[in-house]
Amino acid sequence: MSGGPLIGPRPPGGPRQLGRTGRTVEPIAFGTSGVGGDRFRGVEPRDAQRALCHALEHGVDLVDTALRYGRGQSEQLVGEAVRELRARDRVVVATKVPPADDVFPAAANRLGAAFAPAYLQAQVEQSLRNLKLEVIPLCQLHVWRDAWLDDGGWPELRATMVRLVSEGKVLHWGVSANHGSVDDCVRVMADPLVTTAQLVWNLFDRRAEPALAAAAQHGVAVLARCVLDEGALGGQLGAGARFPIDDFRTAYFAPPRLDELALRLAALCEFVTETPPAASSTPEATDLAARAARARHEPEVRAVDELAIRFALSPPAVVAAVIGMRTRASVDRNLRLRGAAPLSSTLLS
Repeated sequence: MSGGPLIGPRPPGGPRQLGRTGRTVEPIAFGTSGVGGDRFRGVEPRDAQRALCHALEHGVDLVDTALRYGRGQSEQLVGEAVRELRARDRVVVATKVPPADDVFPAAANRLGAAFAPAYLQAQVEQSLRNLKLEVIPLCQLHVWRDAWLDDGGWPELRATMVRLVSEGKVLHWGVSANHGSVDDCVRVMADPLVTTAQLVWNLFDRRAEPALAAAAQHGVAVLARCVLDEGALGGQLGAGARFPIDDFRTAYFAPPRLDELALRLAALCEFVTETPPAASSTPEATDLAARAARARHEPEVRAVDELAIRFALSPPAVVAAVIGMRTRASVDRNLRLRGAAPLSSTLLS
């Protein structure tokens, strides 16, 4: 498949073309699952909204939300922040319409159950009410399967998407892949209606490579998400970390995941100058981290989270890394990388 190399090196930081939209965006985007969402317990919605406002005031110009985050509360808080800061002309608000059957990842034979035309119309109008914006800059189908292109209901659904654009309710359309189906957004890239694809892409999960290659070929902008693997690549979640029982991370990091994570982070110590705390959370990881550190040769990266974000931004098709940020400190830490030099070809290899 043509379209250039899958992974960099690419030019230094700065705004990047958002596919065929005609717009550019900064490479660090704000993810809002913690802004009115219910995935992370112990996060106050207004505190997260203040972090969002801080990000917008410091140049972030793409905000990713979803109708299902907090049952619409996330969209409401995002719209409020954008309006209060008078940033609606500068900021690309990207929201996602959830599948009606609430099946994640989507089933290949259930297009009608996930996205009936009338349902899509109603959900777009609900998002507009939540956001209180005149138009949705980027609307994404929250799940996608390429098999749906062969479904008899696809032409009608696509016609509805085209009509919503002509009615001025949606500017651009995108698709989003979920865990377990990240390689299933390849054929849809050829459709000119699709301008963006949101893919799970990080140091630990590279299953999206076929979709990245297709995006590069067709000029589709990739929004990389889970670039820190739900916090795993932040370097702080060591063995023994615990979460509230109703926090999704309780299941995501169920044993023996955190012990395995400590070892994987320890191995990365060969490429960074700072040993992440999690890499010292077990005796085995501590020993491996020490051996990896002795193998360092003029590392060009300071911390594991920096390595993860710069890696995620390396493919030419990736326009922005969507990162969940719930505090002003996390905003500042992530924004320091928006102008970072690309990783060297040697390190990428």
